[in-house]
Amino acid sequence: METNKQFSFESAHRLPNVPEGHKCARLHGHSYVVTIAVEGPMGEETGWVQDFADLKCAFKPLMQVLDHNYLNEIPGLENPTSEVLAIWIWTRLKATLPMLSRVEVKETCTSGCVYRGEPV
Repeated sequence: METNKQFSFESAHRLPNVPEGHKCARLHGHSYVVTIAVEGPMGEETGWVQDFADLKCAFKPLMQVLDHNYLNEIPGLENPTSEVLAIWIWTRLKATLPMLSRVEVKETCTSGCVYRGEPV
């Protein structure tokens, strides 16, 4: 069974590696929505896979780094595509959330990506 929790934050970025003239090369911002999912058996006593509070606690330090900041200035996010951001988040959560199964990053309501820990 999979359990997930959504988080939203505001950040600015630019994509330095796009072709000249591409609109994403210019500084702009997004209202990001990140979904963190864990997968495992439902506990017989608790009736859940993992407490939602655990997911919130694990993501809180990342939220403090990401929210209302310029992503390009954060180490590891020099080219902050949705894909790079998803891997960055996964890398920082996996030790705290061993049952982590999915990180979804949406930068608009119609555009985003899903990372499941697979090699890139």
